[in-house]
Amino acid sequence: MEQLCPSVRRYVFVDDKLVSIMSDSVIKGAVFDMDGLMIDTEKLYLRYWKEAAADFGYKMEDKHVYAIRSLARKFSIPMLKSFLGEDFPTEDVRKRRTELINAHIEANGIDVKTGLFEMFDFLKSNGVKIAVATATPRDRTLMYLEKINVLGYIDAVICGDMVTTGKPDPEIYLTAAEQLGLLPCECAAFEDSPNGIKSAYSAGCHAIMIPDMTQPDEELRPMLSGVYDNLRNAIDYFEGRLKND
Repeated sequence: MEQLCPSVRRYVFVDDKLVSIMSDSVIKGAVFDMDGLMIDTEKLYLRYWKEAAADFGYKMEDKHVYAIRSLARKFSIPMLKSFLGEDFPTEDVRKRRTELINAHIEANGIDVKTGLFEMFDFLKSNGVKIAVATATPRDRTLMYLEKINVLGYIDAVICGDMVTTGKPDPEIYLTAAEQLGLLPCECAAFEDSPNGIKSAYSAGCHAIMIPDMTQPDEELRPMLSGVYDNLRNAIDYFEGRLKND
């Protein structure tokens, strides 16, 4: 028999405050985007996409980088070509960008976002399963997670090169829930980007935004179950929603 999710809590903005409009299900899992959510790497992507493009003679702007955040390659490649021309060498520029980011990280390390370890400690102490769902390829994802010493917390890692269609398609979050042995509605999904929120929401997860470079707009707000300044504050979302509450 097909299993159906109870309603996931949704909110609307009233006088700039989030107001609950639906009942929600018990949360048994938490799925996290990585770049810009767990680790402070979006600023590196912004810097080095532009530098890499310049190395090939193209002027890439902030708005171009924002548009492709967390976007699967099948979507980002045509988008970049629409911005910069059909001859824009997307994969050569991407390779150069990765080289520049890796060199930066090797020299400077990776900054962890505020509240990451408090969040993970809270989840583990309450028996909540943890997954990572990121557009970043698996080899680089595992390297980053190892560098920040969080692999021991994580029950599943799903990367952009492990799914057929990446964000904003829901496949990566559906896969994460499946690997945790849960229904999507039993998972809270934490994202910093619009494309990631669309993916999580479409999958049926509790879609929670921790804005990094962009704030939620009118299109995104109806999809959100919550918005928080950082992961430490986002622990509040679990109050009354855990199986042992």
